[in-house]
Amino acid sequence: MEHGFVIAHAWLIPALPLVSFALVGLFIRPLSARWAGIVATSSIGLAAALAYTLAWEYWTLFPAGQHAESLVPWSMEWLRYKEGLVVNIGVLVDPISIVLMVVVTTVSGLVHLYSIGYMHGETGYGRYFTYLNLFTFSMLGLVVAPNIVQMYVCWELVGVSSFLLIGFYYDRPSAVAASKKAFIVTRFADLGFMVGVLVLGYWGYGLFETVAPALATEPGALPLQPFDFRYLNSPEFLAAFGSIPAFFGLSLLSVAMLLVYTGAAGKSAMFPLHIWLPDAMEGPTPVSALIHAATMVVAGVYLTARLFPAFAASEDALLAVAYIGGFTSLFAAVIALTQDDIKRVLAFSTLSQLGYMMMALGVSQMAESLGYTASMFHLFTHAFFKALLFLGAGAVIHAVHTNDIWQMGGLARKMPITHLTFLVATLAISGIWPFAGFFSKDEILAAALHGHFTVLFYVALFVAGLTAFYMFRIYFVTFWGAHRAHGAEHAHEAPLVMTLPLMILGVLSAVAGFVPFGQYVHMGEHVEHGGIDFAVALPATLAALAGIGLSAFFYATASERAAKAARFFGRAYRVVKQKFYVDELYLFVTKQIIFHLIARPIAWFDRHVVDGGVNLSGWSIRTLGSESSRLQTGQVQTYGLWFAGGSVVLLFLIWAVHV
Repeated sequence: MEHGFVIAHAWLIPALPLVSFALVGLFIRPLSARWAGIVATSSIGLAAALAYTLAWEYWTLFPAGQHAESLVPWSMEWLRYKEGLVVNIGVLVDPISIVLMVVVTTVSGLVHLYSIGYMHGETGYGRYFTYLNLFTFSMLGLVVAPNIVQMYVCWELVGVSSFLLIGFYYDRPSAVAASKKAFIVTRFADLGFMVGVLVLGYWGYGLFETVAPALATEPGALPLQPFDFRYLNSPEFLAAFGSIPAFFGLSLLSVAMLLVYTGAAGKSAMFPLHIWLPDAMEGPTPVSALIHAATMVVAGVYLTARLFPAFAASEDALLAVAYIGGFTSLFAAVIALTQDDIKRVLAFSTLSQLGYMMMALGVSQMAESLGYTASMFHLFTHAFFKALLFLGAGAVIHAVHTNDIWQMGGLARKMPITHLTFLVATLAISGIWPFAGFFSKDEILAAALHGHFTVLFYVALFVAGLTAFYMFRIYFVTFWGAHRAHGAEHAHEAPLVMTLPLMILGVLSAVAGFVPFGQYVHMGEHVEHGGIDFAVALPATLAALAGIGLSAFFYATASERAAKAARFFGRAYRVVKQKFYVDELYLFVTKQIIFHLIARPIAWFDRHVVDGGVNLSGWSIRTLGSESSRLQTGQVQTYGLWFAGGSVVLLFLIWAVHV
């Protein structure tokens, strides 16, 4: 099959930000910070143009509604462990990788453009764009990975990039602490991912000679390898692997997929590994937009989708994905109701929406894959309106110099473009027709309802109402009413380099829902849609309108209603505002249990027993040497005495033996 030019050269899409990272970091940044921003932004813009062309070529090759093949247009040998165990580096082109390439390059390009204005005058301006390029390359390398080893390497590069960007203001202790927290929490999760990769690889290699011959390989393509997704997702491998028992009634496949999901849960901040994401707001606001909309946090959802056939073959693993996702969506939405930092509200909103995506994957099956399509659809639409929300929040913070929503107010008149685009994004995430979130969120609700996950359906429906409430809470408090602080009174609209990305994202947030997504991205045969499912759309819209109305009641006017409600709920409100004390619980477990009860005894044993043993051996040798040195006096009389005495003892021993 002949491929178009961009499909054949799809490796250029991740290569462009990598080359730009090297050029900007090594050569351009030391010479001109301004040109560092221009070159870095241009490289992502060119990558985005290639990604859109790639999508056009691919769906021209496989028109909507037809079965779309997975292509590996470029691949080469990378790591050779031994004969038959080789890892290639390459580019995988299929519907979900194309969607992610479009999303990542679009959002990253707009974030780069926005950052030219937002970061103007900042110390480390060139360094910032170097890190952004690395972050974009890492995510694109993860997205196009044809095997799980390449994905894992890029997965860790994403973690390093986020560490550098969250801790960009390294002179602030809070930023340093947040970057370390994100890195450490996700490292624990990635340990599970790594063990899962080893389990899949070990048994995958063991079964390879039996399973691989049944899988056809295109003429001219490199041979199939044990770490390739095509092999790991094949029904033949999953049937053989799934029959291997493990423990507690779980198959080895279930254990492997739960381990892999640990890594996905860490990156996508699923409960209880969510604690790093709110603190990640310490980085520059455009970084928050990139992390929350198109890179790090959606990597976990993408990993689960990439290995969806393997998850679907394990009912236990898929149920864990569904219920952890559903709980996280509710848990984060409740916390978002009480937060006062505009970026933290949006952070918990991201947690909730990621829970939606994971839940959608969990309620899906290979034979009924509406949830799979819905999850990818929501990832697609969420990227645009969440990036818009964060960049809009960044414009507000840039104008009023505070993150506290109670120090804002009355900004609709001062910042009309920011206000209008932020309102569009708020309507989209609230699920109001005809904005993008209405379509993708309702697909998730429909997948839960038709998949007979009734409890999760009602949880998701309730979360839809909570989402509308807390999002319009920050909208009303930030943009309506009177100015509450000096900064808000003197606020003004951001420059064009910042408002242009807002306007582009505003258009995308309004129209992205009309893309016939199910025709392009599906598992197996695509699901036919008969228009809006009013059994889902009507209650979901009513829940959203109820949330908006309740939010207007409490926050649209200057009143004491919200304060009275907070006092009414008393301790419960304080518990929620403190994020259910999960961070405090982690600190207690870490300091009081791990450090005091585990680490301290181990340190004592190491210091007194291990080090003591080493010190004792050294002391013994030194003492023996010191005492032995007394025998070396240099006096002939002493040596003669010892010789005579030794001879007497020796003669006595000989006599005693023979008597």
